Amino acid sequence: MDGAKSISVEVVYAGEGALFFERVSLPAGSTLADAVRASGFTARFPAVTIGDDHVGVFSRKVGMDHVLADDDRVEIYRPLKLSPNEARKLRAARRGAKASRFGG
Repeated sequence: MDGAKSISVEVVYAGEGALFFERVSLPAGSTLADAVRASGFTARFPAVTIGDDHVGVFSRKVGMDHVLADDDRVEIYRPLKLSPNEARKLRAARRGAKASRFGG
């Protein structure tokens, strides 16, 4: 053994009709950006935006410069169709419409 440590991480993405899962080995001290690059994700999904707002590790948003640990799961998030605010307004409007139909 030459003393150089390596880590193994998963890079995952779930898009509309598309799943991506790739395990990559990287040198210790590698960043999230290094993992995405090594996984080949951008070649397979060139239209997907990747930046600090669209990535995380184990459901926790982190930046592209985040240093990874062995067995981390790098997650690439797709953009939201609705903001949380817009979703709340739509739910409230549906509840209001339903209540008025039933005299509530």
